[in-house]
Formats: sequence, structure tokens, C-alpha cells
Amino acid sequence: MSNNNASSSSVAVVQKAVKQLRLEAKIRRINVSQAATDLKNFCLQNGHKDPLLVGVPSSDNPFRPPKSCGLL
Repeated sequence: MSNNNASSSSVAVVQKAVKQLRLEAKIRRINVSQAATDLKNFCLQNGHKDPLLVGVPSSDNPFRPPKSCGLL
């Protein structure tokens, strides 16, 4: 009986793999060169908004060092 369970388990695993491969085969693909060009253009167009590239104004920076009080 355990041989039958192992066989049906193996069939289920293979069916799941086939289903996944069919899904992946339907995905529209583009050339790597086209994807790289699109990514480069996106970065160039949106780089001015990226805080890692242009920095964060100190007034908007929640992690700036605390200022000491000038009266003490």
C-alpha cells in the first residue's frame, strides 16, 4: 500500500512541476539588451527623485543628529 502512496505522491509532484512549467512558458519575454536599455532609461529619467543619489534635505531627514540647546 505504501508503494501506491509513494507513486501517487510522485505523480502529484510531477503534475505540479508540469503546471508550473506551462505557466512559465506563457510569460512574454524580451531580450536582455532591451531590458537593460529600458532599465537604463528609467534610471536616467527618475534619478533626480532618488534620495540615495541626490540626498535628503536636512529639514526632511528624520535621522539627523539632534541639535543641542544653545541656552545651556
